[in-house]
Amino acid sequence: MNAINRIILDKAVSHVDLIPKLTHHLVASGGKRLRPMLAIAASKLCGYTGRGHVQTAAAIEFMHTATLLHDDVVDESDTRRGRKTARLIWGNQATVLVGDFLLGQAFRMLVDVGSLPVLRILSNAAATIAEGEVMQLAAAKNTATTEDAYLSIIDAKTAALFAAAAEVGAAIAGRPADEQAALRSYGRNLGLAFQLVDDALDYYGDSSRLGKSVGDDFREGKITLPVILSFRRGNDRDRAFWNRTIVEGEIADGDLEHAIGLMQKHKAIEATLERARSYGSIAADALAIFPESRERGAMQDVIDFCIARAH
Repeated sequence: MNAINRIILDKAVSHVDLIPKLTHHLVASGGKRLRPMLAIAASKLCGYTGRGHVQTAAAIEFMHTATLLHDDVVDESDTRRGRKTARLIWGNQATVLVGDFLLGQAFRMLVDVGSLPVLRILSNAAATIAEGEVMQLAAAKNTATTEDAYLSIIDAKTAALFAAAAEVGAAIAGRPADEQAALRSYGRNLGLAFQLVDDALDYYGDSSRLGKSVGDDFREGKITLPVILSFRRGNDRDRAFWNRTIVEGEIADGDLEHAIGLMQKHKAIEATLERARSYGSIAADALAIFPESRERGAMQDVIDFCIARAH
């Protein structure tokens, strides 16, 4: 991970002053580095002995960072990990363009790695993530969004990069298709669990641990699974509340507390976490074809960590 961080700082260098400033702002704000860690662990799980996995993992973090920059512009977010977003400091145009620079740097690094299968997996993931963003835009503030439609969005927007990060570990090691598919399944289901726990935490988590304010999704009018379930399970009065706050954006004092109360009444948060645990179990089962090892144990620990954030 130290080597990955060095590469990230090295590749963020540019003669255009704003690029390293903006990149360092987001890198310095922390983050769990889960996706590059998955790539490292999966490559070691598959017996890889080269150095290409470090460069690949750094490229994955650049891809993730680029999507965060673009996300904040699309969502008009003011905070990220407890700090002002780049768009609030430098503006939307600069933020989008630096995100594009990071994406370009990621693919430069992948070309240097020289693995066509790795390049294919991550270029497919980049396209899928963009599709997920457009799908989310189409579903924005739409309380008619179904659970299936929402799962398709987060499958593309979040789980695709988790899946790719795990799968490249087997690809770079030249492992057979069944192992690549198993790691892809592990990453995808881990990503779904991770996002669903995030959705739940926005309505009952601890702000100091989250790095964002509780209720950010609510204030931004985001359609997430707890909202979808509360809307579906509620009565006409409940639905009128969600339409006023989410669709029309008319939020008054006490509305967040009322929203949380409705979620508790309809067990929406509980159901969201139950689904997250289910995806976590699928991810764990996907690892079963690999012999027990330190790496497999660590990858199981990541599942447990993602679910445990809810407590």
